[in-house]
Amino acid sequence: MSTTMTNKKIISGTKEKIDSAAGSSNLLYKIEDRPPLSVAILLAFQNIIAAFGGIVAVPLVVAGALGLSVQDTAFMVSAAIFVAGIATFIQTKGIWKIGARVPCIMGTDFTFVAPSIAVGSTAGLAGMFGATILGSFVEMILSRFLKPLMRFFPPVVTGTVVTLIGLTLLPVSMDWAAGGVGSADYGSLTNIVISMVVMIIIILLNRYAKGILSSASILVGIVIGYIICYPLGMLDFTAVKEASWIAFPSIFKYGIDFNPVHVIPFIAAYLVTSIETVGCLMAIGEACETELSGEQLSAGLLADGIGSFIAGFFGAGANTSFSQNVGLIPLTRVASRYVVIVAGVILGLLGLFPKFSTLIAIMPNPVLGGAGIVMFGVVAASGIKTLSKVKGNNRNLLIIAVSIGLGLGTTMRPDFLANLPGVLQSIFSSGISTGTVVALLLNIILKEEKDTEEVSA
Repeated sequence: MSTTMTNKKIISGTKEKIDSAAGSSNLLYKIEDRPPLSVAILLAFQNIIAAFGGIVAVPLVVAGALGLSVQDTAFMVSAAIFVAGIATFIQTKGIWKIGARVPCIMGTDFTFVAPSIAVGSTAGLAGMFGATILGSFVEMILSRFLKPLMRFFPPVVTGTVVTLIGLTLLPVSMDWAAGGVGSADYGSLTNIVISMVVMIIIILLNRYAKGILSSASILVGIVIGYIICYPLGMLDFTAVKEASWIAFPSIFKYGIDFNPVHVIPFIAAYLVTSIETVGCLMAIGEACETELSGEQLSAGLLADGIGSFIAGFFGAGANTSFSQNVGLIPLTRVASRYVVIVAGVILGLLGLFPKFSTLIAIMPNPVLGGAGIVMFGVVAASGIKTLSKVKGNNRNLLIIAVSIGLGLGTTMRPDFLANLPGVLQSIFSSGISTGTVVALLLNIILKEEKDTEEVSA
């Protein structure tokens, strides 16, 4: 009797340990946790800094290509920041059935640079923003059909996509670390040393510091990077001095032209970002230790479309989810969407105060590169972690190998696509979209392998 009771206690205790281990989490703040506001603001700035370069780069490139004045360029940059805040708030907070309710920073995307320049150069800004608004309905419509398509996204596909997000962004961070593509001092010893110092500081703080110092390791590393760069003359505050203290958003400042013909170049771009958004949201779910439902992914894609719809009204480029921030979650162990809601509010306010946003925009590339190497590497590692749970049979290995091979191949050698029709070039212009499309197709075409036990039976 006593032996039986003892065995029951052992079994019960073992079960409790297993259950406890299964429910364990490395996250300091889970997705629904609410850190104190002061902490949330600090962590929110960390997310903003990680995404800020991407948000302001697109309007700068488009404005430069269209030959816009300094005033018009400044307006487009402020509008992009302001709308990124609105779109981030909608995506993260969730309004009715809009928004995935996960910690996702939103912003303008380089996928829309080519169509924006193409339409803007012929139809002006009125035509460009009109096409942005009309094209947003592509994502809104697609979001309604996403749920039944989720069966085509098993772990072998999602893990491959998450891995590709990290791997395809790593060359970008390396360019930043070297000083930025086209810079006169690209690859200089100074740039490399600064980026490595920032990277090492982030690693050490993240690994050995406690509490907020560990969670805000990216922000602390970047601030130290600023301090290092200042005496070296790498910070030019001229743009900050020239920026306005306050600038209010204006609806249809340049007029609007809803010509369906202008939407055609935008359709492929919206299809590409739809694919990337699904992959990005899945990556965020993995990082947050939360499996996203079909409804959440549909709501997230719908938020993408709504964000782009709003962007056209305010004179900003189409919005989409930012994969740059996915790496922050496992690195800082902060998955709280409350933090990113605060980030959305701050972004909206920064769009009204150009001096503050410009201060972030002048960040030296090596500083951002040092942080980017860590963040994007963590994203790739998270994808590999997911793939490690996938059965290593011949079918799955082929899906992973070909998808990553083509995804990385088109990223490293974009000229490979030079002779394809324009629509196909747009679809496969991103390594993430290329790998995702290939993974989805192979997952459908290649039949599942039966387990050895099933075959023998």
